Amino acid sequence: MPRMALGVAYDGSRWQGWQTQPGGLTVQDTLEAALADFLDQPAGTICAGRTDTGVHALGQVVHLDTLANRRLESWVRGLNALLPDSIAIQWAQPVPDSFHARFSAVSRTYVYIVRNTRVRSPLMHGRVGWVYHPLDLDRMRLALRRLVGEHDFSSFRSSQCQAASPVRTLQEASIERVGDFFLFRFQANAFLHHMIRNLMGALLYVGQGRHEPAWIDELLAQRDRRRAAPTFAASGLYLSGVAYPVEYKLPLADAGDALLSHVGLAWPGA
Repeated sequence: MPRMALGVAYDGSRWQGWQTQPGGLTVQDTLEAALADFLDQPAGTICAGRTDTGVHALGQVVHLDTLANRRLESWVRGLNALLPDSIAIQWAQPVPDSFHARFSAVSRTYVYIVRNTRVRSPLMHGRVGWVYHPLDLDRMRLALRRLVGEHDFSSFRSSQCQAASPVRTLQEASIERVGDFFLFRFQANAFLHHMIRNLMGALLYVGQGRHEPAWIDELLAQRDRRRAAPTFAASGLYLSGVAYPVEYKLPLADAGDALLSHVGLAWPGA
């Protein structure tokens, strides 16, 4: 059966995460309802990464199988006409049966935006995380370097995580500062449940001077979630992009620049 891949962006603050729930207030439920209307038949979807409640996406990728024949432009405009303002199809492309939105992915990139000011901004509520204690960029960078590579991330996984192994490879990670904003970028082969939000909690503790950067080494070695920092808020977390082998010829993986435009910023030097 022909397979179609879709790029999806959404404002996660309005939804109870990606994955279908009995109440139907999820991105997957809403997208599949729109697909059923668009295709005149039910259509199940598989996504690259199941984001939690409050987590946003600019580069989510899904696939579905269907015999329906539609123009590529219709897949985008037609579906968007059926979706709420907080969810939008960005692109559509036919893919071979070998493509799988989850298992074919070679990496996933998330960006977390933190605003570091004394007073919170109501206009950025739900879009960025907020920390009022001053943050030290150099300390957080030293801590972050200790996380890059293959590690057992047991200290940074949710108690509800269902992954068979806590070992993951953090391929790249960086922190930049633009004015009052700290921009964290994480790229890995895959992430554990709440892994990034738990990493953020630890990095921010280091940035506030509550622990030294070497504390990260202790947490990795202890493999005990109870010894790490609390899980940070979901508000500023975005699935920025998913990378696939070049033979699938999908659009560029990382939507980081578009993400920063979303909150009115730009990467340093851009």
